[in-house]
Amino acid sequence: MTEPSALSQEAHAEGLAAYRTAGQQRARDFGNRGPLRLTDADGLHPEILGAYREHGYYVFTGILDDREVAELRHDVAEMLARAPVREGAETDAQGRPALGIDYARSPYVFAKPLSDPWGGTEIFGGRHQVQMAQPAADADAPAEIVFTMIAMCQALPAGLRLYGHPGLLAIAASINGEDFVPFNDSIFVKEPGLGGAVAWHQDGVTHWESPNWDPEIHGFNFQAQLYDATLGNCLWVLPGSHKRGKIDIKALVRENGGSEQLPDAVPLECAAGDVLIINRQILHGSFANTSPDRRTSLTFGFHRRASVLGVKMAGGLSQKNPGQRCDAQRIFDRSAVIQLAIDARHQARPGEPRFAYKPFAGLEDDFRFNDDTSERFLRDYYVKDLAI
Repeated sequence: MTEPSALSQEAHAEGLAAYRTAGQQRARDFGNRGPLRLTDADGLHPEILGAYREHGYYVFTGILDDREVAELRHDVAEMLARAPVREGAETDAQGRPALGIDYARSPYVFAKPLSDPWGGTEIFGGRHQVQMAQPAADADAPAEIVFTMIAMCQALPAGLRLYGHPGLLAIAASINGEDFVPFNDSIFVKEPGLGGAVAWHQDGVTHWESPNWDPEIHGFNFQAQLYDATLGNCLWVLPGSHKRGKIDIKALVRENGGSEQLPDAVPLECAAGDVLIINRQILHGSFANTSPDRRTSLTFGFHRRASVLGVKMAGGLSQKNPGQRCDAQRIFDRSAVIQLAIDARHQARPGEPRFAYKPFAGLEDDFRFNDDTSERFLRDYYVKDLAI
């Protein structure tokens, strides 16, 4: 990884201004956003499902109510306050034991402000093939910042409840089948003048050469927005690119005159409480946050069961031993978090419809959310993430 350049934050924002405006108009032309609509059978409305499958993304507006957004903001703020004072430290900024020192793996990933720590490296199999511009941080900026966090369901009570959201799980079942399984989760933190870039990439690793390859074989991610995702800090995607197979991103940039401002990409602006969905094979990324706006995005995904059963796990944020083959027991143990989340949400919101997760039908009483099941299935659950 190269050092951040002398490019100023002002010049970085100005250099993106015309690109952002054009992208915003392209996004408006696509549409691909609106409230969640389900059929009478609680499946995703065919119009939305078709739009998602055609373009590889959709923005569900207003899924999270004000109460849920407030609870999530509170828990994320607490998690950030309890972060190690620096990478590898055991205490937070107030001298307390840092959150996660007793976890199997620290839930915090640090980076230099406004950097692109993954771009142009071999991290995650080298899928971030090129590095984004890295403008200079302010002189008084910290040497390192929390770039992303994992273990959402263990560290955030509201995060676990979000994981059991009936509408989102209905979407997962509509796309990946009733026996859908989890992927992983992460929290992207993009503070104004500090938040780093995530280089253009596709998330899928395992199945590009599979004889059974299709545009949805690597699953999808939700991204729940706790603050407005603005033109200056939001995620960008290249619509339809999930259907093109593995993309040579270096060639795209080279053919674009060396510019990271890829033509035809669109920004996914969102309001707080919106939840976007993106196919993991779609080309996507985000620029360093030189805007005045904070973005905090809770990202979590799901797979088809057939995509992971018997497959060697790829590396990821939470993987201690990539390359392990995924068996039915691993799927069951990791999927138990979904069932615990459903019950945790029901305890907090008893008047809300409760999602029926088919793989745990008849086992609901054994997977009530309590101290015992938390210790057995939530503690360090992320080391069993189903990463492909």
